[in-house]
Amino acid sequence: MTELLVAAFLVVHGLLHPGVWTAPQPQSGGAPAPFTPGHSWLLASAGVSTAAARTAALTLAWYTAVVYVVAGAGVLAGGGWWPTAALVAASSGLVLKAVWFDPWLSVGVLLDLGVIVAVACAWPASLH
Repeated sequence: MTELLVAAFLVVHGLLHPGVWTAPQPQSGGAPAPFTPGHSWLLASAGVSTAAARTAALTLAWYTAVVYVVAGAGVLAGGGWWPTAALVAASSGLVLKAVWFDPWLSVGVLLDLGVIVAVACAWPASLH
């Protein structure tokens, strides 16, 4: 049962990344979006265009999702490599949220940090 819950968490958290980052932006006159994937404080200061920043955000969001899904599949398969995949996914998720930081993404930051802490502490022990 623990394996199923951990795998479901990893997969769902991973799939939320492209879901959040590809959410449609409102048209003129609509309520503003919580954040704009084309705006990165870091990339804007480096002179990167909005279109290129958006493409980079979406690419990193999908990469993060795929690696989280792989980590979840590893949990279900009983593979000893899933913690490494989970660390890679959480790290790429943190990079995504740091480079395109918005306070709206804070819960995602906490979830990624939670994955890193759980793997570092070998929690839950029944999976290691």
